[in-house]
Amino acid sequence: MRFLVFQHARVEHPAAFRALIEGAGHTWHPVHLDEGEPVPPLSAMSEYDALWVMGGPMDVWDEDEHPWLIPEKAFVAEAVKRKMPFFGLCFGHQVLAEALGGKCGPGTPEVGIMDVGLTDDGRASPFLVGMSDPIVSLQWHGAEVKEVPATAKVLASSPVCPIQAISVGDFAFSAQFHMELEHDTVDNWAAIPAYKARLDKAFGEGGVDRLRAQCAAKMADFNADALTIWTNWCAATGLAARAA
Repeated sequence: MRFLVFQHARVEHPAAFRALIEGAGHTWHPVHLDEGEPVPPLSAMSEYDALWVMGGPMDVWDEDEHPWLIPEKAFVAEAVKRKMPFFGLCFGHQVLAEALGGKCGPGTPEVGIMDVGLTDDGRASPFLVGMSDPIVSLQWHGAEVKEVPATAKVLASSPVCPIQAISVGDFAFSAQFHMELEHDTVDNWAAIPAYKARLDKAFGEGGVDRLRAQCAAKMADFNADALTIWTNWCAATGLAARAA
């Protein structure tokens, strides 16, 4: 199967999911929207079997500064209409919400390793089978989903960000939090000025070193959660989770 991946920063790729995608025999094609690569036309959607939308330092409402957001949201909306398997993380979570009629806005910044609790719908969701409650995750965001789309269910929540994960049917899942970490993720993301500013505000001097150490201590748990969510997402959407 061929995955289409919308990226909004070169270092915000599927990360730990890359080995899982490729290990299952799938291929993935990144489109670097922030670098000027165009959103594929809707007529090209049939060339792909799944759509993934990754994180990014911009805001989903910055359409004047980033006009590619308009066709990106239109593509996502059409993909959901066609029940195309969808996975979104952080900014991708917000793109899904806005594409389906939800609303996003500035929120209380969350930066660091934090707990995310499951809702009743989350505990019953095929996407989160076998996940701990709460989920220990990496947060690194200042914006959030404020209003969930009418067609979506809220699967997870935190005290300051009530819409931490959503699903649409059994084919679309997105999360505000991160579980896709690799050993160089913190350093790669800290090189992005907007992310570094949030990290410095939350952690102060030496924040990169502290967050890197905290994530390294939890890396095995993050990788296990990524595998669980990958396996669940594949089971729900009907795609192979591993090579035959």
